[in-house]
Amino acid sequence: MLPTVDELLDGAVVVSLPMRVRFRGITAREVLLLHGPAGWGEFGPFPEYGDDEAAYWLQSAIEAAWQGRPAPRRSRIAVNATVPAVGPDRVPDVLARFPGARTAKVKVAEPGQDLAQDLARVRAVRELVPAVRIDANGGWTVDEAARALTALTADGPLEYAEQPCASVPELVELRRRVPGIRVAADESIRRADDPLRVVRAGGADVAVVKVAPLGGVRRLVDLAGELSAHGVEVVVSSALDSVVGIATGLAAAAALPELPYACGLGTGGFFTADVAPPLHMSEGSLEVVSVAPDPELLGAVRAAPNRVEWWHDRLKRCRSVLAGRGL
Repeated sequence: MLPTVDELLDGAVVVSLPMRVRFRGITAREVLLLHGPAGWGEFGPFPEYGDDEAAYWLQSAIEAAWQGRPAPRRSRIAVNATVPAVGPDRVPDVLARFPGARTAKVKVAEPGQDLAQDLARVRAVRELVPAVRIDANGGWTVDEAARALTALTADGPLEYAEQPCASVPELVELRRRVPGIRVAADESIRRADDPLRVVRAGGADVAVVKVAPLGGVRRLVDLAGELSAHGVEVVVSSALDSVVGIATGLAAAAALPELPYACGLGTGGFFTADVAPPLHMSEGSLEVVSVAPDPELLGAVRAAPNRVEWWHDRLKRCRSVLAGRGL
């Protein structure tokens, strides 16, 4: 049964989390936190997302706050470091926020930067972390991706290249042209009406899956089972979540039958303030825990009244979308 608008907004809090570095073009991350009978959920679709897409994020938040979690299969989750498009001199400081991490995801193909900067960043990471994966967020053409991946693997292997090109046909062509590099799909799965399309087309070796865009932990686990049937392994990642959302991502990773890769759930270090104490990373992993906001910390990051109104209006619209889907 879908909660009413009043039930959703009762105890809801909109927060703005300041960030250490610009990420996805933003310096503060806004999310709306819901409180329900099973705990806390997070509704935080990015502002540019339309209501149809954002409704899945609300569905995920409702599941977390009203239904709770499926049974876990493990108590700790290995996580990767995430290195944004910073200069090589800043790489050690970024990696220091991920103690014990043995895998790093490096952002590349940043608008306004070039391949030389990507190479310098990846080389700096390789000096400190044994396993490296890169994420281009669909920023390359096939020709650019083939050239970049050849250069980026000259000094050592990549675990995989995440969303090197934007479209499914481009990913398929890239895998044909550069067969020795594993390709991971992110946007082609989490922002697609048919998440399996890229897999059926032969465009991915690995799937990066995120709880909120897929509509919740249970939907993610179900999708992982379907992907496994196609020979595709999954990596659970965050969508620049608060500590509440990170805890939900950890619950999803804990519920999966197999978890061969370090997960992208260590992004809490990008915030200078959060709604609860940060999860403690030890030996490259995080403990699977439940998280509730700390009242004092919550008060320090509350969003401005006009932003609260904006998020409340968005929640109402997205709830209408879910109601139209029969949820």
